[in-house]
Amino acid sequence: MEQAQIEIQLLGSLAQISADEWDACACPEATDGGRPNDPFTTHRFLSALENSGSVGRGTGWQPQYLTAHLNGDLIGCAPMYAKSHSQGEYIFDHNWAHALEQAGGRYYPKLQIAVPFTPVTGRRLLVRPGFEGVGHSALVQGAVQLAANNDLSSLHVTFCTEDEAKAGEQMGLMSRLTQQFHWLNQDYPDFDGFLAGLSSRKRKNIRKERAQAQGFGGDIEVFSGADLRPEHWDAFWMFYQDTGSRKWGSPYLTRAFFDIVQETMAGDMALVMAQREGRYVAGALNFIGRDTLYGRYWGCTEHHPCLHFELCYYQAMDLAIAMGLARVEAGAQGEHKLARGYLPTQTHSLHWLGDPGFADAVARYLDAERVAIEEEIEILTDYGPFKKLKVEEQQ
Repeated sequence: MEQAQIEIQLLGSLAQISADEWDACACPEATDGGRPNDPFTTHRFLSALENSGSVGRGTGWQPQYLTAHLNGDLIGCAPMYAKSHSQGEYIFDHNWAHALEQAGGRYYPKLQIAVPFTPVTGRRLLVRPGFEGVGHSALVQGAVQLAANNDLSSLHVTFCTEDEAKAGEQMGLMSRLTQQFHWLNQDYPDFDGFLAGLSSRKRKNIRKERAQAQGFGGDIEVFSGADLRPEHWDAFWMFYQDTGSRKWGSPYLTRAFFDIVQETMAGDMALVMAQREGRYVAGALNFIGRDTLYGRYWGCTEHHPCLHFELCYYQAMDLAIAMGLARVEAGAQGEHKLARGYLPTQTHSLHWLGDPGFADAVARYLDAERVAIEEEIEILTDYGPFKKLKVEEQQ
């Protein structure tokens, strides 16, 4: 019997692989003509990052796309990058880098399997259906071997699924638990249906916030698909630049990224814009998945009370209800989301560190961090805005 041959390859550009080949691994659920589970690992999204110059030379995100072939047929791939910093990842390892370098080691460059600038949970080890076991093993072993052979400090797989985290642990990687705040659609008929499940005080507060935001003196509109126009992106680019300069020092995405997704991904997006006196003053960009709305970017040129909450959170909830989506993921961090119905949710990542002593120290840290995160999720969930069920005393 002929022995199966697995070959690992690195691609410096997605132009080296067809969209059909990549997406057969990245989003096989979309072959029925529907949406992918999320659009962020699709060929079109990752290509937009690359072709716009948002990743590549000079960005610290150098594409090293990983592919696995079985007897010549592609069975798996992964969006992997050589990183010269830890920006744009949202699973923070700056302290790890500082500790290793203080001890005389070199943390950068490292390898990162991730979607750049996108703290969204999804599959990172993209394997064709039916090849999960051999595909996951090939991609993980291939990435670790590449890191070791090139004397790189580490490999990181960020915002992977829980199943991938468990599989990675079995293959010797360290798993890390973090959290975000997500809103779950309990088949609400409308926004009032959601409010009915809240405590009276929280319900009144949200209604007050929405009334205050919607009274900012203008109109709020949602654009998607063919309704998206270049002038919307001109305005949104100004918003995004302002947010990027305040949060990160400079924006991660280039202006060209928005032009490209206008052409290739208009149907994957919902842009919420606030207009006052004939000009746009604020906006929030969402991407649409198979059952989830992903809030990604926000910005403004005028400050109006509660407008951020309205555009980023409440409008997203309205959209999810209208589209029959199961959840809204509104990005990283933000305990202020809790009072607005977004509950703490576990997120996962995987890590391999080449230095054994350093790996042991980080593993101990991760064990303690996991306990703290689990306790925090439990406490925060109890502080959520939803009505508490009363337990009747037993007679």
